[in-house]
Amino acid sequence: MKQKNKMKQKSQIVFYILFYLTLTLIIFSGSILWFQTYLSFIEKEVYKILALNIAESGIEYYRWYLNHFPTDFTDGTGQPGPYKHDFYNRLGEKIGEFELNIFPPDEGLSLVKIISLGNLENNKASKKIEALLGRPSLAKFSVMSDDNIRFGEGTEVYGEIHSNKGIRFDGVAYNLVKSAILTYWDPDHSGCEEWAVHTHVSPKDPCASPNADPNQLPLRPDVFKAGRLIGVPAQDFAGISQDLAYYKNLAQSKGIYLGFSGQNNYGYELIIRPDGKIDIYLVKRILDISSCNISDPYADSTRDKRYSLSTWSISQKNFLGTYNYPQNGVIFVEDNIWVSGQVNNKKILIASAKFPENFGQMTSIIINSDLKYTNYDGRDAIGLIAQKNVLIGLKSSDILRIDGVLVAQNGRIGRHNYSSGCGPEYKREKIMIYGSLITRKRYGFSWVNNQGNWVSGYRLRELTYNADNLYFPTPYFPLASEFYEILKWKEF
Repeated sequence: MKQKNKMKQKSQIVFYILFYLTLTLIIFSGSILWFQTYLSFIEKEVYKILALNIAESGIEYYRWYLNHFPTDFTDGTGQPGPYKHDFYNRLGEKIGEFELNIFPPDEGLSLVKIISLGNLENNKASKKIEALLGRPSLAKFSVMSDDNIRFGEGTEVYGEIHSNKGIRFDGVAYNLVKSAILTYWDPDHSGCEEWAVHTHVSPKDPCASPNADPNQLPLRPDVFKAGRLIGVPAQDFAGISQDLAYYKNLAQSKGIYLGFSGQNNYGYELIIRPDGKIDIYLVKRILDISSCNISDPYADSTRDKRYSLSTWSISQKNFLGTYNYPQNGVIFVEDNIWVSGQVNNKKILIASAKFPENFGQMTSIIINSDLKYTNYDGRDAIGLIAQKNVLIGLKSSDILRIDGVLVAQNGRIGRHNYSSGCGPEYKREKIMIYGSLITRKRYGFSWVNNQGNWVSGYRLRELTYNADNLYFPTPYFPLASEFYEILKWKEF
């Protein structure tokens, strides 16, 4: 009996040993299988990351290429894509390749779409990236000037401001205010040397420190909501003159070109219609008021009455015809232009210049009535580029809205100082600009006397920056940089 019990106990022990050995073997085998699966997963993820890096390298390669050859969208081949390049590791071993499909920009624009496919050797993994590249336009600022400028009380600016000289700002700025210099002597008053960006809003900024240390600038968040900077790089105005001659050629080929209107005329009026048409008039006379005294120390006067100080308000015009929107979006007029109206799902650039260039006969663009968009989602854009000034005339709307980017290549953007003898319109209530002001000389829509009292122009000025103009401006608008930047990036 005892022998049987011992045999039974031994059998049970063997059973448990075998059971636990089997269980251990199963667990161990499962662990190995799990570990192998995990390693395989990690390996695949590493391959995916490598493939993604290769695809990214394709985007960066072509961004570098475009910054050296900005008009070549065929990878130097002159042939349609795709374009393949081998990819090597640090040891010089080929580990994959990237394949590029390049979609060039629409006519007159700078946006380039690139699709890059990164492949590892032996088809271990592949990744695809789509990127949108573009070059910033000159409309990167709400206001840009090559001169000393002053923003009076009542001015609100919602975009970045830059001057190559000094800025006095007495309004409210909701973005950076920047100057290319450190200090300057403000021509509007005597006294001490001022910081290049300063305010007279109480408490008035102190004089600039002797060593011009920017760290001594007061913060003043009540005026400069986003801050102010001095001593930043200057902006270049020289390239705009080359663009004007280019616009003439564009208008003569696929746009609308209007030549000199004649010695006894003053230019043309363009009324943009939202139905895709433009009404064009010949301006025969402008309003002349004997009791009207006009001054403007920032707008050069000439002996030629067609280009000198005036009311810039039309008194007689003849209808010339109704035109379709230009095929390439460019209108060039070799004379003064009055422009108003409303664009709808269109981008249009209007340029004014007289050649050969003669300082005494440089042309201007005048806006006396609303110039507006229909859509504020980037589909509409207006660019106005004048050889001399962009002006608001005497008989302008009391509440005036201007949507677009305004450029005064050699002159200023603003309104003359009209006396009370010019009529009740010498003072206006409010001007609203949705876009950018780019002006060689000092801009301004309002005038005050030595006591700081408002005497002429618009009482309220509101400048709102339109960020769509930075990369989605009108066709052929001047660029702020020749270098492409990555605007959007997504992985498939």
